[in-house]
Amino acid sequence: MASLIGFYSLIFGLCLSFIIIFYSVRNFKDSMVFDNKIIFSTFLQFFFVIVSFLGLILSFVYSDFSNETVFNNSHTTKPLFYKISGTWGNHEGSLLLWLLVLTLFIFLFLIKSKDQSKKYRILTLLFQQVIIMGFFIFLIKTSNPFNYIFPIPKEGLGLNPILQDPALAIHPPILYLGYVGSSIIFSSTLAATSLNYISKEWAKHLKQWVLISWIFLTLGILLGSVWAYYELGWGGFWFWDPVENVSLMPWLALTTLLHCILVLEKRLTLTSWVVILSISTFTLSMCGTFLVRSGILNSIHTFANDPERGLFILIFLFCLIFLSLFIFFFFHKNNDKNVDSFFWLSKETSILVNNWFMMYFLSVVLIGTVYPIFLEVISSEKISVGPPFYNKLIIPFLIPFLLAMAIGPKLKWIKSDLQDKKYLILFFIISFLLSIFIIKILNINFLLNTILVTSAFYLFFITLRDFFTKKFKNLSQNISHFGFSLLILSILFNNIFSNEIITNLKVGETFQSEKFKINFENIEKRNDQNFLAIIGKLKIESLNGNIETLRPEIRIYNQPNITTSEADIKTNLLTDKFMTMNFIQNQDYFNIRYQVKPFMIWIWFSVLIISFGGLLSLLQKRYEN
Repeated sequence: MASLIGFYSLIFGLCLSFIIIFYSVRNFKDSMVFDNKIIFSTFLQFFFVIVSFLGLILSFVYSDFSNETVFNNSHTTKPLFYKISGTWGNHEGSLLLWLLVLTLFIFLFLIKSKDQSKKYRILTLLFQQVIIMGFFIFLIKTSNPFNYIFPIPKEGLGLNPILQDPALAIHPPILYLGYVGSSIIFSSTLAATSLNYISKEWAKHLKQWVLISWIFLTLGILLGSVWAYYELGWGGFWFWDPVENVSLMPWLALTTLLHCILVLEKRLTLTSWVVILSISTFTLSMCGTFLVRSGILNSIHTFANDPERGLFILIFLFCLIFLSLFIFFFFHKNNDKNVDSFFWLSKETSILVNNWFMMYFLSVVLIGTVYPIFLEVISSEKISVGPPFYNKLIIPFLIPFLLAMAIGPKLKWIKSDLQDKKYLILFFIISFLLSIFIIKILNINFLLNTILVTSAFYLFFITLRDFFTKKFKNLSQNISHFGFSLLILSILFNNIFSNEIITNLKVGETFQSEKFKINFENIEKRNDQNFLAIIGKLKIESLNGNIETLRPEIRIYNQPNITTSEADIKTNLLTDKFMTMNFIQNQDYFNIRYQVKPFMIWIWFSVLIISFGGLLSLLQKRYEN
């Protein structure tokens, strides 16, 4: 019954799109007042999608295996929490969640934009309804979450065990709020461009939606990174996995857009940048959906392998891109003539420099993600692009980017100078000496490391100083930039100071290295609700005599019958001690992987600081100065 109600709610929701478009077109032409029927119809559409989503949740909770989605992704022995989170832990359910957030955002937009032009609000709604209708048709035609199975199976196939995790349960909803937030930016920008409505007031209005999308996307990427760290057992925070890159690309575009909006809000310039970046952010979000849902990407995250689904999204995406480019070239009036008159030493110029760096980083990630796909299509040759590619292309440009990021916020609008900025030189000297000291101790004779650590320290000291000298001026910017400097430093120290041991041990054996002694004491077994856990007890003794006991697990799930490795991680303010254990086939040995990962907690904490800076900016009611 829940599945039936859910399916018909989708049909009613799609029908309401036509009603909303009808009312919107009529109201656009005939009246000076915004028709409340449009807001009511939009709310009703949102309500029907909620009913549909709740219907799918109830189908999972009650293990209704007549529903194909439930059968493929659930099991009676699965804990209730993972039955609920399993609703969006699959292709069909995650797209229904996309649709839910799409309808929520347009409803909130109409409520929150009452002080904006009627025609602008209606045109934004029309563009958004085109996207919503596309997702309704996509769901009903190719990815129906309410397909019926007969005869009804007694048991389901179960959810992939690596998806049965609290962090991953909240990761997709948060990430989708970021992704789908870019749709409102896209729709409102197209509407403003069509009506020549771009102004300082519009920039202030759009900045709220940019910030909302940016905050949720940042937190969503953080949750995904934390999940991959302890669940996949790779022992790191970022692996340049294609689906990780797919979420990073819209974040880079959105971060660039946020800086451009600040200029537009202040000086009514960089309008072309704002329009192009608004289109690009949403396009990259949709491209990510296409790449993941079509199964083209070879990734641990990939949901589906269905060419029909991929083809639908590709055609739909092409139509949206064509529409947006048509509007940009035929309706956009370029007000950026004064860009050429930017003084070379000004805040506007520093933001332009920031834009070019961010676009370069975005291009590198895009090429590294898409190039293997094209190569396989053209030559049938399979390659994987990993960290060495990104490190070689990004790190050299990261150095001037960090230096520019340290100096740029110190500049004034229109024209600036660097008089009385002796502290900039002083901090650079201190940073340089400190980095030489660290590199010398570690015997790393690599010039690039010295310069990179110098630039990271430099940004850190400059942003830290701002808290004491500027106090509450530009507080949100200072917090986010400080968080970014802390992130870069934490990543650098994490890479420089990390240690790893990989060895094979039997129970009772001891491994001795220059820095650690690992003693494999025993194993024990524990039966849980839907898996058998084999828990190892290993004692690690370091050179200074500190002893740490770690208990990594191997879990054997009953449905689906999959074996996973669960890391045991001991965390403190300075270091994570990380250990995984795996079977070696047909042997009594276990593969033991032990890692010491410094400053891991500071990587997570710094991203929270960055997000908090964005949240503070969202709550501020005044212009950034």
